[in-house]
Amino acid sequence: MSKTFFIDLTKCTACRGCQVACKQWKKLPAEKTENWGSRQNPKDLSGKTLKLVRFNELETNGKMEWLFFPEQCRHCIEPPCLDAMTVPGSIVHDQETGAVVYTSLTAKEPNKDAFAMSCPYNIPRVNAETGMVVKCDMCNDRVKMGMLPACVLTCPTGAMNFGNRDDMLELAEKNLEAAQKRYPNAELVDVDMVRVIYLIQTKASSYYEYLEADASSIQKGPMSRKQFLAKLAAPLKRMNS
Repeated sequence: MSKTFFIDLTKCTACRGCQVACKQWKKLPAEKTENWGSRQNPKDLSGKTLKLVRFNELETNGKMEWLFFPEQCRHCIEPPCLDAMTVPGSIVHDQETGAVVYTSLTAKEPNKDAFAMSCPYNIPRVNAETGMVVKCDMCNDRVKMGMLPACVLTCPTGAMNFGNRDDMLELAEKNLEAAQKRYPNAELVDVDMVRVIYLIQTKASSYYEYLEADASSIQKGPMSRKQFLAKLAAPLKRMNS
C-alpha cells in the first residue's frame, strides 16, 4: 500500500530536529548561515537542504504568534515533474510506496529549470557541485526496509507521522476534529493530490505562499501547467529518442 506523511502543524514547535535528521541521513553538509531578519535558517531550500522548517509571524487580535512549516516535497499522486523529464530514469515514481525519487540522471537533463517550473510547490533545487536536481525522496531506502523516514523518527511532539495512506487519512481527520475546537479555521491541505498532508490552523498563505497548491491542474493560459510542460518537452524527447 502507498505511504503518506501526515504533518500536524498545530503540534510543531520548530525544534528543527527533522531538518537536522534529514541532513544526517543524507550526509548533506550544513549551510553557511546569516542573519536575514528571521529565526528561520537557512533562508530557503537548496541543493544541500531538502527539508526546511519555515517561520512566519502572525498577529491575531493584537497578539503575535509563530507559525511553523516543515517544508518538503509533497510526493504528488500525479507528479507534474514527470512531464518535465527528458532523460529516461531521471525521475522514478515508486508505485509501491508512492515516493517520487530524483536520480543521478537528473544531472544529464538539458533544462533543469523545467523541474522547478513544473512543481506547484516550488520544491526542486539544483546541487551546484553534482549538477543533480534534488529534493526529499521520502527516505525511500529506509521505508523499503520497514523503517520510518528520518524526519518522522526524530520528531518529539507527534507533529510528523508516516504510514499506510488509509491510516494517515484516518489520523488526519481525527486530529482535524480535535484541532478545530481550538482553531475553528483549521483544515487539511491538498488531501486528494499529495502524499504529504498538512493540518494547518489558519489559512495556508499565512504560513508560506507555496504551502497550498493544486498539484494536478496548475493553469498557465488556456492549458494546465502540466500540459504546457509536456508540450514544451516533447521536441526534446523526440530528439533524444
